[in-house]
Amino acid sequence: MDIASLILAILFAIIVLAIVLTHVKVVPEYRRLVLFRLGRLIGIRGPGLTFLVPIIDRGVEVDLREFVLDIPPQTCITKDNAPVDVDLLIYMKIFDPMKAVTAVQNYVTAATGIAVTTLRAVIGDMQLDDVLARREYINATLRAKLDEVTDRWGIKVTSVEIKEIKPPKDVQEAMIKQMAAERNKRAMILEAEGKKSSAILEAEGQREAMIKKGEGEKQYEILVAEGKAKALELVNEAAMKLGSNALYLQYLEMLREIAKSPATKIVIPLELVTSFTALLKGFTREEAKG
Repeated sequence: MDIASLILAILFAIIVLAIVLTHVKVVPEYRRLVLFRLGRLIGIRGPGLTFLVPIIDRGVEVDLREFVLDIPPQTCITKDNAPVDVDLLIYMKIFDPMKAVTAVQNYVTAATGIAVTTLRAVIGDMQLDDVLARREYINATLRAKLDEVTDRWGIKVTSVEIKEIKPPKDVQEAMIKQMAAERNKRAMILEAEGKKSSAILEAEGQREAMIKKGEGEKQYEILVAEGKAKALELVNEAAMKLGSNALYLQYLEMLREIAKSPATKIVIPLELVTSFTALLKGFTREEAKG
C-alpha cells in the first residue's frame, strides 16, 4: 500500500470515528433526548447511553430542571388609569419534553410574551390600591392564567413572584404622607390611652386609699365606743358593789365642788334631796334609840 492510500484510509477512519462519537450521547438524569429519525418523531431517550444512527437520526436535548424567567419592568395601566411599573419572576418546569420541542418553536420566548400580556390584563382589571395591597392575589392569578396556556406546551408554571411594583411619583409622595399621618395618629392614640390608663390607676389608688382610711376610722370609732361601753359597765358594776350610801357620799362631794363656784343659784337634783332626807331620818332614829 502506497503512502497516498494509507493517508486516505486514516482520514476515512477519522471521519467514521468522528461521526460515531458525535452520534453516541450520554444523557444525564436531568435531561431527555427527543429523537427524530428522518424528520419523524420516534420517542424520548435517556437517561444513560444513547446511540443515534449517523445521518439518519437527530436528537434535541431538553432540560427537565426548573428554570426561572426574569421579566423586566413592564408599564401597566390600572383600572383607574394609573400607570405602574411591575417586574416579576416566573418559575417553570418542563413535564413533557415532546410537547416542549414539537408544540412551540421557542418556549422561553413564548412564555415571556404570554407572561407580559397576561400581567397587563390582570393589572388592567384592578384598582391602584388593590394592585399595591394584593400581591398574593396577583401572583396566584398570573400563575393560574399562565399555566392554562403553557400546559399545551408541556410546561408547568410552578410559581409567580412579583419583585417590585412602582406607582407614579405623586402617588408615592402621597403614600409617604399618609404613612406619616398614620404613624402620628397611632402615636397620639397610644399617648392618650397611656394618659387614660394612668388617670384610671390614680383614681383607683385614691379610691382604695379613701376606703382604707374610712375603714380605719370606722374601726377606731368602734373601738372607742366599745371602750366607753366597757368603762360604763365597769362603773355600773362598781356602783352596784358600793351601795346607796357610797352614792350619797359622791353626791355630797359633787355638791361641795358645785358650792365653790361663784354662781348664786344651785340646782339640786330631787333624787339627792329625797335621799339625803331619808338619810337624816335614819340618823335621827338611831340617836333617839341611843
